[in-house]
Amino acid sequence: MKVAVIMGSKSDLPVLKPAIDTLRDFGIEVEAHIMSAHRTPELAADFAKNAKDKGVEVIIAAAGKAAHLAGVIAGHTILPVIGLPIKSSTMDGLDSLLSTVQMPEGIPVATVAINGGKNAALLAVQILALKYDTLSDLLYKFKEDMQLKVVAADAELREELSK
Repeated sequence: MKVAVIMGSKSDLPVLKPAIDTLRDFGIEVEAHIMSAHRTPELAADFAKNAKDKGVEVIIAAAGKAAHLAGVIAGHTILPVIGLPIKSSTMDGLDSLLSTVQMPEGIPVATVAINGGKNAALLAVQILALKYDTLSDLLYKFKEDMQLKVVAADAELREELSK
């Protein structure tokens, strides 16, 4: 089980760190790189073309501003690509979101919320869980734990408000 996490700039790492941590929590190997769709297009294309042969099964590509990284990666691989738009200094990340989600027919990129690193990781886990039953079990437990936290918070709230 291996996911590649590609970021357009090292400044994207704070958004990617929760994704990397989440993937590792599920026991998934993470390969992380910095590549740019515009400044290192050949490097990005070469990585995408060879990722499957290196054992990568899903790619998360994160970029801000003119966020074409996920699309460039998707254009050079048959692996699932998850686009993670990064909030930039302009337009609160809307530019990144639109650059990531608006892909031409035949080049799909699954896109999560702006700065949604953890959800990008969880989507990658869900994709891999189709192949790895151990991940399915861990995802069920993860969702159960989320539910228990909400139920506990609800009980705590009702207790506080009943005083």
